[in-house]
Amino acid sequence: MATEADPRSVQQGSLAGRLSRGRAVLIAAALIFAVLVLAGTLSPLQGIIAFAVIGAAALINRVNIDEAIAAGGARNNMTTAAADRVIGAAVSGLPDAVIVVDRQMVVVAFNDKAQTISPAIVTGLPVSLALRVPDLIDAIRRTVATGQGQQVEFFDRIPADRWSEAFVNPVTLPAEGVPGRELFFVTLHDLTPMRRVEEMRADFVANASHELRTPLASLAGFIDTLQGSAKDDVNARARFLDIMKAQATRMARLIDDLLSLSRIELRAHLQPQTQVDLVAIVRHVADGLQVLARDRGVEIRIDMPATALTIRGDRDELIRAFENLVENALKYGSSGKRIEVTGRREQAPDGGAEAIISVRDFGPGIAPEHLPRLTERFYRVDVGESRAQGGTGLGLALAKHVFNRHRGRLTIDSIPGQGATFTARMPLVADENGSKIN
Repeated sequence: MATEADPRSVQQGSLAGRLSRGRAVLIAAALIFAVLVLAGTLSPLQGIIAFAVIGAAALINRVNIDEAIAAGGARNNMTTAAADRVIGAAVSGLPDAVIVVDRQMVVVAFNDKAQTISPAIVTGLPVSLALRVPDLIDAIRRTVATGQGQQVEFFDRIPADRWSEAFVNPVTLPAEGVPGRELFFVTLHDLTPMRRVEEMRADFVANASHELRTPLASLAGFIDTLQGSAKDDVNARARFLDIMKAQATRMARLIDDLLSLSRIELRAHLQPQTQVDLVAIVRHVADGLQVLARDRGVEIRIDMPATALTIRGDRDELIRAFENLVENALKYGSSGKRIEVTGRREQAPDGGAEAIISVRDFGPGIAPEHLPRLTERFYRVDVGESRAQGGTGLGLALAKHVFNRHRGRLTIDSIPGQGATFTARMPLVADENGSKIN
């Protein structure tokens, strides 16, 4: 089977042939001039001069050959360097981390995202020095050996926990007049966000199932008791029915919170456009919770501005969010005997104006290690106390998502022994001239 010759090899072979022929010419000329001198046809001086001329011509030819070989190598080196720069520019704009290596698994190019994942990566050095992932290195070796693409998933804890998926594919770069250069592209796709969402979904289902199973088990137990030993016990029946009603109410509230949270998350990208007054909403919430406040011996103090705090919002969602904040303060800060609900307007970081509503209790406060996780679904500082208070573990999570949908934010500050403050910030509405109407 015929194969196509490498033009570079042909060129180098031609130069080598010319060099060999030059040596043969010098040897033949020396023999011929020696014979002529011995025969008396030429004098020794004439023979030496003639041989010197031919030798000089051969030397000039040798210099030209060496220069041609050096120039060819320089051109090859320049071509390779230029190709590497083009490859580096091409991968720099790709959305995923990309590393390009040659057959010796030496790094040819990479982009900024690859350097973020592996800060030690350097062009010209083996990729194994930068990627300390045995599964990925083995995948690159298999691709180099077989020429077939490889796919591998791996987990890395350095510099942070990260799940990644790697694709290793061979690529032959076309080149004019010479065989193509074979490289290997390693593309790293970050799976961490997707895996974390999967973990959150699994935790959510597990927590929701657990929260629903508890009241269901209680209801089933009391039903069995009422059908059995307490069937004719009037006092026990009344007591058990009260407990069953409380458990059913708790389960209904949990389901309601779950559905509300799902609806808010589905509409998180849609900002409400109806104008509502936060002052009126907060006063409505405080009035609705006065009975609970009296039952717990807690005073609700309201300090709101005389003018409206108008935002674009969903009135029902905002009422639900502030109910959760105030009710949370009444339940867990009742030892302070009062809570304060204040409202004001301040300048926002973007130069506009924002409404700020704060709910502060004077109870035992919250330890610092719990603050970052308070708005997680089903997270509780004290599980037993929360359930005893009738909490579902979703109130703060729901409030946070409501404020996020209104392009606002919820912050929590607390000093143990001095109570806690929950603050909601939302942008005020601008009038037709671009200024804030409040």
